[in-house]
Amino acid sequence: MKFSVTHADDTDFEDGGLRGFFEYRDLGIKEATGGKVGAHVIRAVPGAHSGGEAHTHTLEFQMVYILKGWVKFWYDGHGEVLLKPGSCVHQAPGIVHREVEHSDDLELIEITLPADFPTHDAKADAT
Repeated sequence: MKFSVTHADDTDFEDGGLRGFFEYRDLGIKEATGGKVGAHVIRAVPGAHSGGEAHTHTLEFQMVYILKGWVKFWYDGHGEVLLKPGSCVHQAPGIVHREVEHSDDLELIEITLPADFPTHDAKADAT
């Protein structure tokens, strides 16, 4: 592992991440940890909204912390959960979930172990 520091720059956001309705700013943690940990600031693309497909991830750890705006998720066994600034959720490995909706000004931090992980469609009653 190596030392890493990044500074906020609005031009550092890129599309092409896991979801097309979000832009991603890599915080340099993946490179610093050799892929063991990933960390991104994720923000909504104004006017672009989710398709809401239920899915799971194969990973060891996933945490989301809301910086700005709001997002509503559905979690199997828990129902709909509204996350606002200051909200933090640990998405247990393999939990079936989907995004219901989000505000155009949504910004969040996501931390995952490992940095890269597969996502799978879920066959669940995600209503």
